[in-house]
Parts: sequence; C-alpha cells; structure tokens
Amino acid sequence: MNKPFSKINWSAIREYLMIALGLVMYATAWKAFLLPHRITGGGATGVSAIVQYGTGVPVAVTYAIINGVLLIFSLWKLGLQFSLRTIYGVTCLTIFFAIIPDAEIGTFVSENEPFMACVLGGILAGSGMGIMFLNNGSSGGTDIIAKLINKYHNITLGRALLYCDVLIISSSYFLPEGNIEKVVYGLTTMTIATFTLDMVVNGVRQSVQFLIFSAKYEDIANAINNEVHRGVTILDGTGWYSKQPVKVITVLARKNESAKIFKIVKDIDPNAFVSQSSAIGVYGQGFDVMKVK
Repeated sequence: MNKPFSKINWSAIREYLMIALGLVMYATAWKAFLLPHRITGGGATGVSAIVQYGTGVPVAVTYAIINGVLLIFSLWKLGLQFSLRTIYGVTCLTIFFAIIPDAEIGTFVSENEPFMACVLGGILAGSGMGIMFLNNGSSGGTDIIAKLINKYHNITLGRALLYCDVLIISSSYFLPEGNIEKVVYGLTTMTIATFTLDMVVNGVRQSVQFLIFSAKYEDIANAINNEVHRGVTILDGTGWYSKQPVKVITVLARKNESAKIFKIVKDIDPNAFVSQSSAIGVYGQGFDVMKVK
C-alpha cells in the first residue's frame, strides 16, 4: 500500500517544483526585459504593469489584489484542485515579483533595442507558462479564463489567452506616455509568448501513428505494451504480391515516445517494415479528452 502512495507524492512534488520553475522564468521575463522597457503584456501581470507605469505601485501588490478576487471565481467554477494549484501559483509568482529586483534599462538589452526585449521576454515568458501548464499549474489572472474556455471548448490555451489579453495591452495606449509603438511592442510580446506557449505544450502532446509489419509481431507488441505502456492492435492483412497473410501492428503514441518504439522494433526485428505518420488528434484514455459544445 505504501508504494503507490509514495509514487503519487513524488509525482505531486515534482509537479509543484516544475510549476515554481515555470513561474521563476515568467517573473524573470518581466523583471529583466519587459518592465525596464515599459512594455505591457497580457493577463493580470499586464494590468499590474499598467498600474505600475501609471502610479508607481509595484507589480506584486496589484497582482496579489487582482488574483485574490479571481480566486473566488476559480473556486466556484473550476473546483478545489485547480484552485489549490492556482493559490500556490499566485503565491509563488507574487513572491518572485517581490524578491526579484527590477533590472535597470540596458542591463540585459540596450535601451535602443526594445524589439529585442520583446523577443527575449516573450520567449522566456511563454516557455515558463508552458512548463507551468504542462504540470497542471496556473498563475491566476486570465489563466483562469483560459482554463475555463479550454475546459469546455477545443481551443488551445495560447489562443484563449490571446483573446483575453489583446484588450489589456491595447489599453496601455491611454497611459500618459503611451503611444501606438508601445501597443505594438506589447502585442509583439504577446504573440511571441503565445506561440512559444503552444510550441511547449502541444509539442509534448503531439501524437503519432505506427504501422509495423513484422513476422515477430508478438514480441514487438509485448515489448511496446510493457516498456512504452501503450496499447497495441493487431490487424490481419494480406501481402498482395506474395498472397501471404501478414500481421500489422497498429500503435498510437506521443511523439516523444517514437524513439523508444523505433528502438524496440530495431532490437527485435531489424528487417521490420515501419510506417510512422502524424496524428492530428487522438482522443481517449491516455491521450486528449474530447471537448464538444
């Protein structure tokens, strides 16, 4: 009885550590690249940045207040498990915003290169959010809205965040020193972060389909079951040239499991004929959940 619980605990600990790592990356993106160049991003952090630019109130303070309100909504709609991780995420990010010092403009990127700050900040922020989402975490803010949309509709998290954030970034135009250039930089940062987020999340979730033709199909099927922990289907076929019956192994797996499957096939039957193709979507146990209106 102790072993399963031990596995569950270590898995949870790893997820929380990875969430914290993602949030450190996200906070660093703002402190090192975006805030020094007074660039506005999306989400609650974007609103907090606008408040800091306009009033001088630190990002950490505004961010904590906004998320305190949104967490009530999260508890109501998304349940306790997501909300606990959101509370953890909000707490960690608030602390990181408070303890990571604001970089002086020009420390990492020249004062005259705000576009480079957009690129580096967007990549770092998007990567951090991707790591956080892969571990079922949330930093609060518009993440709550994005999770709601993603829960009930087949819309990627990056696209959902994009819809929520355009209005926030556009509002930076009305700051005392705001102009269309600042809005463009903000939208550029958001686009890069959104693209990076989708690449990190969907890159891991991409699925592939294998068709494996081999006389040693039983050994290969057993090895895939035991080592990759993927289901295998054996299809009956006929070689049209030889008119001999053949067995075809069909496997659906994640893209990052491809190398292991190829190694299994090569070790057991180097002469096997293997076809691998990308699967646009795979839904069911062990893969994605079907989401319909």
